[in-house]
Amino acid sequence: MNLRIELTDNPTEEQRQAILQPLIEYNDAKTGISKTEPFALMVKDEYGAILGGLYGRVTLRWMFIDLLSVPEQSRGQGIGSRLMAQAEALAEDRNCYGIWLDTFDFQAPEFYKKLGFSQFGEIVDYPPGHKRHFFQKRLIN
Repeated sequence: MNLRIELTDNPTEEQRQAILQPLIEYNDAKTGISKTEPFALMVKDEYGAILGGLYGRVTLRWMFIDLLSVPEQSRGQGIGSRLMAQAEALAEDRNCYGIWLDTFDFQAPEFYKKLGFSQFGEIVDYPPGHKRHFFQKRLIN
């Protein structure tokens, strides 16, 4: 078998799936678990427009918070804490071992620390001059 490596700057979803599928199969063989359960908690105005919210997924009995966005005019009013509390309750309902996420130094690392998250890693100069922090909160020991 002759193999080659080819670059594309515009990968399709089909190409992504072709790369992902063997990895899922391998992970399933090792863990027995691969189902990913996405979810969203949306912050809406009185007209139903989505102004922010929380988007995440549960995989391998861990919840990953992919996005947390609180409308700028509503910051400091507890919406972020309420979103995170609802996500944590959902993680507990789904029997997750914990929650993990990442944030930049100019976003909300102190917010997550106040919610009981502990830092387990960081990337310096990502983006240049800043840090990307990785946090987790263990729910089941």
